[in-house]
Amino acid sequence: MAGRLNLVGTVAIVAIGGLPAGVQAASCESLASLRLPGATVTRAEGVGSGQFTPPAGRGRGGQDAFGTLPAFCRVAATLRPTADSAIRIEVWMPASGWNGKFLATGNGGWAGSIGYAALADGVRRGYAVASTDTGHEGGNATFIPGHPEKLVDFAERAIHEMTVAGKAVTAAFYDTGPRLSYFTGCSTGGRQALTAAQRYPADYDGIIAGAPAVYGSHQSAGQLWIWNATHQDEASFLSRDKLEVLHGAVLRACDAGDGVTDGVLENPASCAFDPGVVQCPSGDGPDCLTAPQVEAARKIYAGPVNPRTGERIFPGLTPGSELGWGASAGERPVGYAIDLYRYVVFEDENWDPLTLDFDRDVARAARVATPLIAVDPDLSPLVAAGGKLLIYAGWGDPGIPPGYMPEYYRNVVSSLGADTARDSVRLFMVPGMGHCGGGDGTSTFDMIGVMAQWAERGLAPDRIEASRVRDGQVDRTRPLCPYPQVAAYTGTGSTDRTENFVCRE
Repeated sequence: MAGRLNLVGTVAIVAIGGLPAGVQAASCESLASLRLPGATVTRAEGVGSGQFTPPAGRGRGGQDAFGTLPAFCRVAATLRPTADSAIRIEVWMPASGWNGKFLATGNGGWAGSIGYAALADGVRRGYAVASTDTGHEGGNATFIPGHPEKLVDFAERAIHEMTVAGKAVTAAFYDTGPRLSYFTGCSTGGRQALTAAQRYPADYDGIIAGAPAVYGSHQSAGQLWIWNATHQDEASFLSRDKLEVLHGAVLRACDAGDGVTDGVLENPASCAFDPGVVQCPSGDGPDCLTAPQVEAARKIYAGPVNPRTGERIFPGLTPGSELGWGASAGERPVGYAIDLYRYVVFEDENWDPLTLDFDRDVARAARVATPLIAVDPDLSPLVAAGGKLLIYAGWGDPGIPPGYMPEYYRNVVSSLGADTARDSVRLFMVPGMGHCGGGDGTSTFDMIGVMAQWAERGLAPDRIEASRVRDGQVDRTRPLCPYPQVAAYTGTGSTDRTENFVCRE
């Protein structure tokens, strides 16, 4: 399925040192002359073991991420599917030990740069791996006004074009195309993943979608609702101290409800909590919330509603996520959300989020930002192509309210039927995890490895082993369970050991 190529022209094929005996491939440098449709190769160079240095400010992870890399072939290209496109990509391919597979990686926020850390991780795993800036430079949406094709590039086309070109580059280097292809991404990368599943179902054999930002218009309205709840009236602002008070009250009310008192809610959707329990009897105090602060918290938990119809626009944040609310309810709005409304919806850099009309403006956003909406539950083309889709999100995510993912998954099940959905699509909600990681839960896991087992060996993930790492040490392990199952304590043994938990509804 995913091994089809779109390769034009020929490349001299010569032996390359370091590859297994009998394997023929182009020298890395010869790929500079590779001809690809609508593309220009701008770099083709071999990089020695431990010799890669990312551009200033572009690489995270320091020596651990790059200093231990094996030797690889680095190819950069610019893709121009339209006259207004300039999609930069890089493809990294191990000089030896290639596992025969291709890995496409996603972006965060408004993208605008190559993901060098993701490239490094892919090469270390043995993959030919690709990344793109999605057609612009810089991490905001100022590139969009007046450039509708660049919006399409960012929304969907860049990842697809990168994948087609990346497979072709891989085939030229190794003299054979990848036998399997995967995509992995979180946040914007999660949206890219679900967009690929819905619009380019033959691109990948397996797709991993983390914390997907798939509902641009409504999700961004939800993020601005959170900020507005604490800024329409500054008396409503929730300081870190107040969030700690609120979080403590949530744990007292709901932590033990899953059978284990451990500072994490296994299923926040089952927590019936009213912040009014910590309202100050009068005035203010260090261990309580004022009436305006209680009302703000209620709005944040409830999520935005249309003031004319009463219809819910997007889920709110979940109980247990309070210590991360500064990301959405702090001094500044979520950058992605305000940029979407400023540069995509209104094309006005001075637009004030406090003026957002949750009726007319959200409806306008749904029309204008259509490329950023990927909520179609009909994944039958993906299923027909033999693809697998693995979705995950943190229940404690304070940036993208996580409640939409269970809703989307239920829609997928309704569309495909329960048995088909179970065979091809699985959702894992991670207790206590923040946005793409972090938090108090077991947020360290290997989704790429899980997907490989599923796509290559037919081992569907009935549970995923996860750990919590603090100060460099694992202090808790737990299973992640396929929604709607949750991890349940067996009643014996340490509650910090995964073997003492089972997945059940």
